[in-house]
Amino acid sequence: MYEHFFQCPYCWEEISFLLDVSVSQQTYVEDCEVCCNPIEATAKFNNQELAYFDVKELGQ
Repeated sequence: MYEHFFQCPYCWEEISFLLDVSVSQQTYVEDCEVCCNPIEATAKFNNQELAYFDVKELGQ
């Protein structure tokens, strides 16, 4: 597992998600641990290194 820190698109607090490096491309929804709003995260790994990470609001 890989812990990636980023800024929540709702409350702007720094939070982190645990990402599975064994899955090369993944998109999933997880709630912000601070404001509880849902965040869609997309991650891509190359050779178990994070190559791309993006988050977006789900319009709650």
